[in-house]
Amino acid sequence: MAKDYSLMEDSNRSSNRSIHDISDPSRRIVLRGGLGMAIGRLLAPVAAGSAGCASGARGDGPLLGFSSVPVSTADKVVVPEGYIAQVIAAWGEPVGLYGETPAFKFDGSNSAAEQEAQMGMHHDGMHFYAQDGSRSGLLVMNHEYADDGLLHADGMKTWTAEKVRKSQAAHGVSVIEVEQQGDDGWQVVRPSPWARRITACTPMSFGGPAAGHALLRTAADPAGRRPLGTLSNCGSGITPWGTYLTCEENFSSYFNGPEKPSPHERRWGLRKGGAGCRWHEFDERFDATRHPNEPNRFGWIVEIDPFDPGSTPVKRTALGRATHEGATVAVTRDGRAVVYMGEDARFEYIYKFVSREKIKPRGLRENAQLLDHGTLYVARFDADGRGRWIALGHGQGPLTAENGFADQGEVLVKTRQASDLLGATKMDRPEWIAVGPDGWVYCTLTNNSNRGTQGEGVDAANPRRNNTTGHILRWKEEGDVDGTRFRWTHFVLAGDPANERVEAQGNIKGDAFGCPDGLWADGRGVLWVQTDMSPSAMGKGDLTRLGNNAMLAADPHTGEIRRFLVGPVGCEVTGATGTPDGRTLFVNIQHPGERPSGRSDPEQPGRYSNWPDARAGGRPRSATVVIRKADGGPIGT
Repeated sequence: MAKDYSLMEDSNRSSNRSIHDISDPSRRIVLRGGLGMAIGRLLAPVAAGSAGCASGARGDGPLLGFSSVPVSTADKVVVPEGYIAQVIAAWGEPVGLYGETPAFKFDGSNSAAEQEAQMGMHHDGMHFYAQDGSRSGLLVMNHEYADDGLLHADGMKTWTAEKVRKSQAAHGVSVIEVEQQGDDGWQVVRPSPWARRITACTPMSFGGPAAGHALLRTAADPAGRRPLGTLSNCGSGITPWGTYLTCEENFSSYFNGPEKPSPHERRWGLRKGGAGCRWHEFDERFDATRHPNEPNRFGWIVEIDPFDPGSTPVKRTALGRATHEGATVAVTRDGRAVVYMGEDARFEYIYKFVSREKIKPRGLRENAQLLDHGTLYVARFDADGRGRWIALGHGQGPLTAENGFADQGEVLVKTRQASDLLGATKMDRPEWIAVGPDGWVYCTLTNNSNRGTQGEGVDAANPRRNNTTGHILRWKEEGDVDGTRFRWTHFVLAGDPANERVEAQGNIKGDAFGCPDGLWADGRGVLWVQTDMSPSAMGKGDLTRLGNNAMLAADPHTGEIRRFLVGPVGCEVTGATGTPDGRTLFVNIQHPGERPSGRSDPEQPGRYSNWPDARAGGRPRSATVVIRKADGGPIGT
């Protein structure tokens, strides 16, 4: 589904206060102090990586040592002088399964079976798992959605079961092995014993309190414990015990809903026809009129063991159901896991999960069920700059059978409804969350052009009435990271100071940007910000002068922001990870050349972009960009 703002979900009709009801950006601008959060000492090197920070001190020199790149509308990736950008792992390249190396066909004629062995479409969140220091490792990445106009030779002019299967195979997760090969740069290793594709049809399991719940049972799975597939995989996270967390985001778009949805279906954005992907025509599990519980089996955080290609991915229900954008892990001082999560939909919420048990030091096997037991919280932000985490526990406050919550499993399936009743703060599409080493947690809020038009949070103290450019919020927990109280501030209001509309000017100290989305804190403490302006809005209105989507580097201590990378036409810049030595950066370029009005025209696949191949008769492809300094130094210096 194309990220057309007119199609974005907006289903929260609760009377809860929004962040704009209680915000006063004039007094909540950048606080002085360093980035991040101390995440504990247990499994310190891995745990620190899970929170977005590795070993290495800032030192006394400037954190940002490169010259900003200018705004660009070119169909290429632009990086600072002295940097090298290399493209690998484009959609359709073989992932490296033994005996299966189907080449990409530029006319869109690859079969569904071939797509199951190839990189999926629309790369998103990812992580690099080092093997040989910083020279080789596994790169695990999400594939958020498919553009059927590009995926098939004739787009959707004809529609078949084979096309549905191919589209489902283009979703999910890829695990590939990569290594640095001298002057040839980084390459995908083929074949590889770790290579794997996880798709919308991969067998999975449920873990946690909702496993087996009546709301998760279907005709194909009467026990409610064996879901099939993952989709709309957007943001990601990693755990200190070495697993990968992938997040199911806009799942309701894939389902054909009833003409008159129930209150539960309506709260989750279910509608007749969904977003027009038409899977239900040949895969009846995506017809919610026939299988009303099937949508309840999506919207979860899925845990994957990247080093065991035969393992079963697990949907961790204790972390709640939402249109999850990311899952960022920190560690308490006594060694318990804390998972921060955003929900990318208008007026939805920010969550935190705290595990009941401590992380075991021996790795995956001993921590296999760690995320199945603990407490899920939702955030409330108050006008005095304080906030609190409210527990989503059955029997607490209004979360009772009388209010539609028979047990904890139902609370988790209906996380949104429970948060509505608890008075959580309605946010402007909370997306990625980054945690650093000394106390601050950052969250991107991409935008909400419905803010004000629906009567939400309109008052004189709120200049972001029609929040077209978004902002970055941050908070610091009072006490340890499992605390229930915090203080918060705006880190930056995105925008363009040249805008005539005052509320869209922002307060950026440095290079202008709009619609922050991806967020990652590297080992030196740099906060990397990636943007996702929709092609339908790019170059128009408040975004007129911002060019293509970009990746920027922020110094949390000074508030300075510099533009580091600009992507090709129509793309989203997303997903960031690096090698432990900080000398290689991996960034994903998603949906280059996306058509502003939706799916691509199969008659003109390269109308807007022909990146990265730039060949006649080709089609744009999502891919990973590997960035290094020509002198071999750390990225950003």
